[in-house]
Amino acid sequence: MNSKIENGCWSITLAGRTIALHSPEKPFIFAILKEKTYTSNRGTVKETIVEKERTPLTKLEEAEGGTLIFSEGECRVSVALSEPEEDMLCLEITGEEGYGYEFALPADPSEGIFGGGEQYRKVNLKGEKVVNFVSEHIKAKTIVEKTLLPRALYREKEHKEIGSYAPMPVFVSDKGLMVLFETPYDGVSSLDGSFYRFSFDACPEKMIFSQAESFREQARRMARLHPVRQYLPDWCLDGMIVGVQDGTERVLEKAFALQDAGAKVAAVWSQDWCGENRTVMGKQVWWNWEVSETLYPGLKEGIAKLRERGIRFLAYINPYLVKGGRLYEECAAKGYLIRRTDGSIYHIKSTTFDAGMLDLTDPTVVKFIKETLIRDNMLALGISGWMADFGEYLPTDCVLHDGDPKKLHNTWPVLWAKVNREAIEEFGTGDEMFFSRSGYLGVSEYAPILWNGDQHTDWTKDYGMPCVMPASFSLGFSGVPLVHSDVGGFFSFGKLKRDNELFIRWMEMDAFTPLMRSHEAIRPWANAQPYDEAVVPYTVRLSAVHAALKPYIEQLLAEAKEGIPAMRPDFWEAGSFSESRDPYAYFLGDDLYVCPVIEKGRETRRVHLPAGRWIGLWDGAVHHGPVSLTVQAPLGRIPVFYREGSRFTELFREIGRADGVPQSRKKK
Repeated sequence: MNSKIENGCWSITLAGRTIALHSPEKPFIFAILKEKTYTSNRGTVKETIVEKERTPLTKLEEAEGGTLIFSEGECRVSVALSEPEEDMLCLEITGEEGYGYEFALPADPSEGIFGGGEQYRKVNLKGEKVVNFVSEHIKAKTIVEKTLLPRALYREKEHKEIGSYAPMPVFVSDKGLMVLFETPYDGVSSLDGSFYRFSFDACPEKMIFSQAESFREQARRMARLHPVRQYLPDWCLDGMIVGVQDGTERVLEKAFALQDAGAKVAAVWSQDWCGENRTVMGKQVWWNWEVSETLYPGLKEGIAKLRERGIRFLAYINPYLVKGGRLYEECAAKGYLIRRTDGSIYHIKSTTFDAGMLDLTDPTVVKFIKETLIRDNMLALGISGWMADFGEYLPTDCVLHDGDPKKLHNTWPVLWAKVNREAIEEFGTGDEMFFSRSGYLGVSEYAPILWNGDQHTDWTKDYGMPCVMPASFSLGFSGVPLVHSDVGGFFSFGKLKRDNELFIRWMEMDAFTPLMRSHEAIRPWANAQPYDEAVVPYTVRLSAVHAALKPYIEQLLAEAKEGIPAMRPDFWEAGSFSESRDPYAYFLGDDLYVCPVIEKGRETRRVHLPAGRWIGLWDGAVHHGPVSLTVQAPLGRIPVFYREGSRFTELFREIGRADGVPQSRKKK
């Protein structure tokens, strides 16, 4: 690090790169007074911002001990510099309350920028504005457009129009720089122009810079800043987790039928274990976290029968309670739910019904969630895991037991994951897991694995199957190495529904991810399922492929502890976005290159192999990269290549011998 002050100007370099500049004409920090209002509709939050005053902090002085003081009038911000490790710089920042702050950093016009948490539309965020506010990803307006407009007239949404369940103020460039803001506050990062601008509603605690030679090393450094404790129990890797609902008898019937057909069924996931809630949108869950004796009679015994055949049972929970449910009434009476300023219960709306939100800042409520809802109502039944849904709906104007909701809104999903993790560690047997939708900095310390949220059941790049790849890559750059998606997507309305082809293509992709798990979608009856007669042969083959990859995925889990993402974009190894040729292909670990088919009706795929010698998984053909070629991609056989010389070569050969195409589809 080299920090230099001269004539009221300041510059600082790290590993040869100028990372911050200040002059009276181009100040490093701005103090901002603004009025902000939030309008929430089913988790989607619209912000209205009126900037009242912008004050450039033009004056600079160096205080005793080397602390820098930036000021203008009565507004002062102090910045203390330290070096946590080689080629890493930490700025501890102290600003006055009541202001928002914006920081300007010199931009490199030739670099790509990645991260920002979960970003669905594109992986290179250069030129974009990235909002640092946890919110619902899906918008009702988009679903209506897809339902009413002819497919050819639908306009896929741009990056700026799409929210994120898991934004994070951390960005990595392909010129070796990482910048991370330790702050829980709402903000916007503008990544265009000659200066990048990072704005937050209050002063960040820290700004951390790291300069590294590779994405891999940068990931390791991120893991040292925010430890990764993500994991998957051994049984998760034994095949597919099959989404199936509608009661004990049906769940057992479908699971055993698939297993008898030859499918590798690691678990069944029944989100309606606590009851169903039929709405105009379809089949939703009755948010009352105790087993529905009407829908799931004898569930404990049913779970035991599944375990006898090596199949686990997974459930569902979120931090809300449906209004009118038994647990809602109990928790409302005990004061466990968040309140409005007038003392009334603050209800959130999901589609058409109201729910109260459990107050995660109240130790009594946390104890109730862990001991009653999870230990007694779930683990005691033999449940091995669950979807820990939501976390992004905390209203900024509510009253909590402890804390400011504006400060806690972004970190609420981390608190939710923490409660679930503590319950497993305190009361579990050691092989339970859960998967989270929402997140923020630090979520990888608690959530075993994330999933990409609620995709549409279609092929669109904004909300459909393809978007899970940029989302997973962005999370990987942001310190979250383990991610997966709902096979088949979730949202379905009107003509928006998945056919067999889309479902099978999605299965192909997710067979080559850390976890393979299907969702029946919000309208199960209108969407293709893994147990449908025409789909079963593909479920059998692709679940077997995923199970066969277990030794390889175990290596990815070990690497994840160091922060290394399992799924990596095509330019990861090259280290430069200029080498990217396909935003919808990826490395799974070091030795597999996966090219999902993301267009309806395609039976070939244009592939752009990166540098190296690659062998076709199914045909054994050797290719010398970098090279572009068109390969056959019949339904059931995703284009996949493995690295020549991999220590998993024999494993990949064995998988390839199965060919990946059900016999009924093979051409004679």
